[in-house]
Amino acid sequence: MLFSEIVGQEHIKSHLTTSADFGRTPHAQLFVGPEGSGTLPMAIAYAQYLLCKNTNGDNDNGIESCNLKFKNVSHPDLHFVFPVATTDKIKKHPISRNFMTEWRQLIDKQPYGNLFDWYRILGIDNKQGQIGVDEASDIVKSLSLKSYEGGYKVMLIWMAEKMNTAAANKLLKLIEEPPNKTVFILITEDEERIINTIKSRCQVLHFAPLSEDAIKKALIQNYQIPEGDATNIAVRSNGNYNKACDLVYSDSEETQFEEWFVFWIRSAFKAKGNKSAIHDLISWSDTISKTGRETQKQFLKFCLEFFRQALMLNYKAERLVFMEPKSSFKLAKFAPFVHGNNIMDISEELQDAIYHIERNGNSKIILTDLSIKLTRLLHKKAD
Repeated sequence: MLFSEIVGQEHIKSHLTTSADFGRTPHAQLFVGPEGSGTLPMAIAYAQYLLCKNTNGDNDNGIESCNLKFKNVSHPDLHFVFPVATTDKIKKHPISRNFMTEWRQLIDKQPYGNLFDWYRILGIDNKQGQIGVDEASDIVKSLSLKSYEGGYKVMLIWMAEKMNTAAANKLLKLIEEPPNKTVFILITEDEERIINTIKSRCQVLHFAPLSEDAIKKALIQNYQIPEGDATNIAVRSNGNYNKACDLVYSDSEETQFEEWFVFWIRSAFKAKGNKSAIHDLISWSDTISKTGRETQKQFLKFCLEFFRQALMLNYKAERLVFMEPKSSFKLAKFAPFVHGNNIMDISEELQDAIYHIERNGNSKIILTDLSIKLTRLLHKKAD
């Protein structure tokens, strides 16, 4: 992967290539950035820069055969680890090496993809993937072998926050004192969930959300869409290039999420003293609970963003509002019901629901409880 193919983040590209050119490569690095900021493509490009002995800030002037191996992500000294779970194909002890075909598909089609995209490719969006102790044992085994080409070995761990405690403890010593010319690159969207003993052993690099201009230029270059459309999508993507790509193809899950959200909000408004609306909320909870847990979490995060957008519109911060409902639902009419007197409670209830769903709570009970609380909070008066 070429650095020139990565959207924005020029200062990080410069930092990584300059440090490599001067032989100052940390043995463990933690790339922290929100979805769609380019942490995974940057890590792969950086690994290519190291393994193929490229120079001058890009990946096209080093060892040609090595660079060719990266075109289909098949270099033997680049190792990947990512969250996995049992599937119809792998029924026990799943580890990343069992899913390399699917992983190359994600990198080829959606290098800016999120965990939800990955679980959909695996067909496990109803499960919680993790990086477990079996994976840690495989990492130790892989890195005990000599480098295939006699240079660096790179271990890239994507969504490192999904590493469980047993796996993290097993890798502590290896990350602190890796074999010679071994580089760990850990990638996370949630730095707070990386245990401190791991984080303290890594040099941390923070990726900011992408600028609207960077996304617009990338969309025009990669999809040949008109500048006006690219500008509109860049604004709506809120710094997330993965979301921008979804919007180009109208392939975003947000269309379904919006439909669920609108029905939920309308039923919650009507539910005060209305038995039939309460039945609608229970039916809604039942429908959502039958989807995968990752889908439920993504939907509730969408709801959080929808409420935040309504709040900003209510407080006259229109320039920060990028959501454009596709249905007849009007954000401007909804906005007055989201205010300083209820937004913190709404946000807390949504985050609590995400927390309990992630920990395998009963989704129907969680969502029903959330719905009943929402009916009260939406009718709360502003100060």
